Amino acid sequence: MRKKITAVLAGILLAAASLIGLAPPSAALSPGVAFSATNLPTWQTNGIVWAMAESNGVVYVGGTFTAIRPPGVAAGGAGTRSAVNFAAFDAYTGNPINCSLSVTGGSATVRAMDVSPDGRTLYIGGNFSTVNGVGTSRIAAINLPGCTVNTNFRPPGLSATVRAIEATSSAVYLGGDFKTAGSATRSMLAAVSSTGTLLPWAPAADQPVRALHAPAGRGTVLAGGDFLTMNGADSKALAVLDGTSGANVRTYPNFFIPRTSSVKSIDSDATSFYIGNEGTGGGVFDGRARLDLTTYNQVWRDTCLGATQAVSVYGTTLYAAHHAHDCSSMNSFPDGPRVHLSAQSINNPSPMLQWNPVTNDGQGEGIGPRTLTHTTAGNGTDILWTGGEFTTVNGAAQQSLTRFGPGPGTAGPGTPRFVSAESRASGQNTIRWQSTSDPDDSELTYRIYRNGSATPLATVNSSSRWWDLPQASFTDTTAVPGTTYTYRVQASDPSGRTGPLSAQAQITTASTAAPYPAMVRADGATTYWRLGDSQAAAADSSNGNKMGLPNLGAAIGGTTSALRSDSNRAATFDGVDDMIYGQQRVNAPTVFSAEAWFKTDTTTGGKILGFGNAQPRRNGNLLGYSSVYDRHVYMSDTGKLVFGVWTGTRVVVTSPASYNDNAWHHVVATQGPGGMVLYVDGVRVASNTLSANTVSLGSWRIGGDSIPSTWPSAPTSRHFKGAIDEFAIYPTALTPAQVANHNQQGRR
Repeated sequence: MRKKITAVLAGILLAAASLIGLAPPSAALSPGVAFSATNLPTWQTNGIVWAMAESNGVVYVGGTFTAIRPPGVAAGGAGTRSAVNFAAFDAYTGNPINCSLSVTGGSATVRAMDVSPDGRTLYIGGNFSTVNGVGTSRIAAINLPGCTVNTNFRPPGLSATVRAIEATSSAVYLGGDFKTAGSATRSMLAAVSSTGTLLPWAPAADQPVRALHAPAGRGTVLAGGDFLTMNGADSKALAVLDGTSGANVRTYPNFFIPRTSSVKSIDSDATSFYIGNEGTGGGVFDGRARLDLTTYNQVWRDTCLGATQAVSVYGTTLYAAHHAHDCSSMNSFPDGPRVHLSAQSINNPSPMLQWNPVTNDGQGEGIGPRTLTHTTAGNGTDILWTGGEFTTVNGAAQQSLTRFGPGPGTAGPGTPRFVSAESRASGQNTIRWQSTSDPDDSELTYRIYRNGSATPLATVNSSSRWWDLPQASFTDTTAVPGTTYTYRVQASDPSGRTGPLSAQAQITTASTAAPYPAMVRADGATTYWRLGDSQAAAADSSNGNKMGLPNLGAAIGGTTSALRSDSNRAATFDGVDDMIYGQQRVNAPTVFSAEAWFKTDTTTGGKILGFGNAQPRRNGNLLGYSSVYDRHVYMSDTGKLVFGVWTGTRVVVTSPASYNDNAWHHVVATQGPGGMVLYVDGVRVASNTLSANTVSLGSWRIGGDSIPSTWPSAPTSRHFKGAIDEFAIYPTALTPAQVANHNQQGRR
């Protein structure tokens, strides 16, 4: 079909873009993203869109609806037109064209569409008996561009719903719920000629087929659906079939696709094909996968949770429609409210790209978007369309249809948060803030303003995604000691759109550096949470820019500091659910030191610090506990300190003494070539020679996380009740002298 041929050509052209000048995505969009997240004005339906097909700049839409209306108009409002389960639109304007079909009969619905490779015929399938008064049985052919029913197309009657159509130059392949075609047995799959004659192609699936795709020039048909077997062979949900004989070319046995999952969508480029999956229950595959078109082996699998309804590859980016709620396994957003549209690189699918148009679940089953298609001009003007059950897009009413152009978008970045300042050295003020995000730009510029000036003091570039907002910082080296300054920060995107100014941060410039923080930084800390900020976040006082975020409480600056000669304050934790965690997940270090000061009189223990893979859920009211965790220091119910790592088994060293005496104590845990060492109050109290640990992806956290009862001296509580101060991480094992110096300096 035309869109597949063009997709293959587009893939070849993109690979040679530097040679032929093919227009790349706008520089005002995230790298790899071709479409803005700002939706374009588009007519809408009053029901559900199940299927779309694009050809020659026209988008054909099928579903379950009775009318279409202009953008911005409520259902039944001015300009509403009758459109029974079918409509056609100019892909570039979003307006309807003169192509009106009425698809009726029983509980009529259109569930599948495709256009022939020559662009002259549109095939529609679903559950209906007439099109514009012409009798048919669940499939029809429409002459293009005239938009009339092809009465010469006379297929046999199909016994149940058609859910997939793939038109090639030699056959029209059909998939669905049917078991017969006319008087012939056809188990969920069939093929007809361009005149509707039933072809001998008759592979047999035991359950419905929901997706078909014939990669250009391969002679095969890719089938996806609910089935367990194909042609009697074990091949759950996915199979590669010979396009002529229907024989199995490749099956996927042993639940390569889990029993609880189905393939809902298939697309391809010149070298690979891509599947989108939906599942229910435990152990599902809800995400997407890339498979090689030569070997049919898997290249990668995206294990996001939240059923995928459609995939569409454009250049080197895979766009997907889904209701994903947890993509933490792909180093992307953690569990929380549903996300309905995404983009990811076909070569590096983790993490996802910064592209965040927002729809709601909508009506019907409340799935949101169900189908995707795009134009294929390849000249920088292409448009991505999506249809489904949604009733809002980017916060505004828009039912079942929307589209996205090449940009730049009209939405700008948000407001930088948690702006704070500290004076680390004489005449130097460092301003820290949590970066913000832009719906379709990951690369933002921040302007720093001092004392209300309209001219920025400096600019800083920083990369962010909507779920991953790292700390950014700038050091003003022109400040005068003893002088008080105010600072504000503002973000802008590459197209020049600016967000609001941040809240103001005030600082009096130091004449000398505070000795304890200077010592921590000099010894190489890559994370340093002083925990005394007035903001609701733990700014990083190292150059690592790894801000800590509180989860469900954690009073930053809630009590006086552990340091005797420092006015900075410490954080308090309630022992119930408080925790501060690093938002940016990184590979766990093999050599490290973890340091903190703590004070408690608890008798239920808890985790003081550790490394873990979980992130709190995005709805903010449930805590995510790590399933992979170690490099932790926790307190037992009796007040002893336990430093543990995981190597396939639990390895710990434990302090002989207890420290739940409501006094400030200094703890350092190190691991390196010499083994594990636990220091308390500047003195080595326990050690071993173990240098091994496991590789994992996660972040540091303080105040709580997983401590199952299988760990030695596991406490009653996972959460620590007390105060924590001056938390720091180093990429080296601190020496005994360095540890002793830190402890002594903190007590001066």
